[in-house]
Amino acid sequence: MSGSVRTLDIELGRPTREEALRRLTEGLASAQKGGVRVLKVIHGYGSTGQGGVLRFAVRNFLRQAKEKGEIKLFVNGEDFKTSDERAWELVKKAPEAKQDRDFGGKNRGVTLVLL
Repeated sequence: MSGSVRTLDIELGRPTREEALRRLTEGLASAQKGGVRVLKVIHGYGSTGQGGVLRFAVRNFLRQAKEKGEIKLFVNGEDFKTSDERAWELVKKAPEAKQDRDFGGKNRGVTLVLL
């Protein structure tokens, strides 16, 4: 499935942190090979309402991937709006991402990645 925006649900089935990061690694590689420009990662917010293990693990992983040059940038779902500098950069490079239902929705359970 190629295209400019793809969704990857890594929280499905309540995986361990390690399994979720494996899914993320594979999903990023597949998206890059498939010509996807934006990968929307669904990691959830955690059942406690205070941010779950997967959310923190995914964002830490993506921070490191950005530092290594493996991704261009990532935007936390709660920041995915025109007033956020990184979100605006993502939308400029992939305008179709602005049509995503979470644009402006402050969804802490997702993170968007510009590949």
